[in-house]
Amino acid sequence: MNRSLLPLSALLCALAAAPFSRAADTRPAALVPTVIESTQMEMWSTDTETRSVFQKNVVVTGNNLRITCDKLEVTAIRLDTKGDKKETLGPLEKFKSLVATGNVRIIQGDREVTCGRAEVFPGEDRLVLTEKPVVTDASGGYVATGDRIVLLRGERRIFGDNIRGTFPPLKDLGFDKNKPAQPPSPLPAQAK
Repeated sequence: MNRSLLPLSALLCALAAAPFSRAADTRPAALVPTVIESTQMEMWSTDTETRSVFQKNVVVTGNNLRITCDKLEVTAIRLDTKGDKKETLGPLEKFKSLVATGNVRIIQGDREVTCGRAEVFPGEDRLVLTEKPVVTDASGGYVATGDRIVLLRGERRIFGDNIRGTFPPLKDLGFDKNKPAQPPSPLPAQAK
């Protein structure tokens, strides 16, 4: 199979470069280059941006991260907007957005996302999921679904529209039928 292979070391760093701490060593784990593979790829630049479109069999791997999808659109800000206008691709400063569509699956650690569309905004540490998104956290034991789910990295915040959350079971708050019933305690005067 003829697949395009393009390493982009800064892609998704805001999303994927979470520090890992160990008992004796609190330094962040070494960053590894992000690699994007696809059957087809097209890239073009303007004076201020470089755009890339990867299609068919798209696989992104990086720091504790794997994304698969049908199509991936990447917009990066050009480092030197005063450079040679004949230059095919200029140096990239930072990534503005990443839009994955079609059978999107994102795996990072114990978290997994599936949806039809995922929009990543690294500068805002924001991930917007639409088209039947499902967020699963195996270590936390929860699953969230909805029409739209927004994840804010760094804030540990998730919100969206028409959300349904499934969480670990609560312990039974009812009575233990093997214990004798306790008489109710009197209510304080102000609670009556």
